[in-house]
Amino acid sequence: MTWTVTFSAKAAKQAAKLPAKIFGRLDALRAQIEVAGPVQPVMPHFGKLKGWPGDTYHCHLNKGRTTYVAIWTVEDSTVQLVEVKYVGTHEKAPY
Repeated sequence: MTWTVTFSAKAAKQAAKLPAKIFGRLDALRAQIEVAGPVQPVMPHFGKLKGWPGDTYHCHLNKGRTTYVAIWTVEDSTVQLVEVKYVGTHEKAPY
């Protein structure tokens, strides 16, 4: 069974402003989460965020400066729903 990946309204706006190369990596991450689930240890700097509610994860979408990150939360493990909460620069990430 595949996972459903949605974007919060804020994350959708942020994704629309990403450079094309970074947007492509975000789309690849979305596709990988749909197939394999929210735990993506092969992604650079992947980790579970402590102090966040539930199962919240993040990873880097590129290396170097400016670093872009994505943050996603498992909204419902029963129906396998994941929501991307933030996509943008590491400097402005809400953690």
